[in-house]
Amino acid sequence: MEWRDQGVLLGVRKHGETSAIIDVLTPEHGRHAGVVHGGISRKIAPILQPGAQLDLRWRARLEGHLGTFTVEPLRSRMVGLTSNRVNLAGLNSISALLMFCLPERVPHPALYQRSVTLLDLICTTDAWPLAYLRWEQELLEELGFALSLGKCAVTGSRDDLVFVSPKTGRAVSRGGAGEWADRLLPLPQCMLGQGDATNGEISDGLRTTGHFLAHHIAPSLGNRPLPAARQRLIDLLNRD
Repeated sequence: MEWRDQGVLLGVRKHGETSAIIDVLTPEHGRHAGVVHGGISRKIAPILQPGAQLDLRWRARLEGHLGTFTVEPLRSRMVGLTSNRVNLAGLNSISALLMFCLPERVPHPALYQRSVTLLDLICTTDAWPLAYLRWEQELLEELGFALSLGKCAVTGSRDDLVFVSPKTGRAVSRGGAGEWADRLLPLPQCMLGQGDATNGEISDGLRTTGHFLAHHIAPSLGNRPLPAARQRLIDLLNRD
């Protein structure tokens, strides 16, 4: 078995004395793992950095085997990130969530392209946290739990939508919330695609998307906790 694709490096772990197992996200073959022989050598290790864009050739005797990768660098995204802890935390959170949420070897071409676009934004602009929040919304949609934010679940109104139902993921207006307001999740206007956002509004949005990741996605994955890298990003955004 053999295929060739390009992809984003999500994670690396040591394998044996000289090799590494890498986890990559590709447009045609989904999230895929494989061995890179000599992956911890001084020649190859600098290529295997989180977020790196790689040209990949995968080979295995049988399709179900782990297989081996031959890699060539296309683009590094680590330049400048090591000196910016928030940007680095963003990259780590994206990588960790993709490894946490996505099944192996199932293509998600649209999510792949959105993820590449977001990683490029982190390298080029400080305005990326809003794009990150929208990416988490898209991740939920890709996993089959799209938030329904177009109108109030109670009144049907499209105005003054400020809450989200923690059970259904549907928007709720201020008037429709009534005495249940303190039990609902926040719906910052930036989640509706309306304008820019402060870090506080982005944090509110991540509280909402995080609820559905933890209570609707994680249970199907063995009730594992969400990756710590995501919370580190939120803590840094709140601190800044």
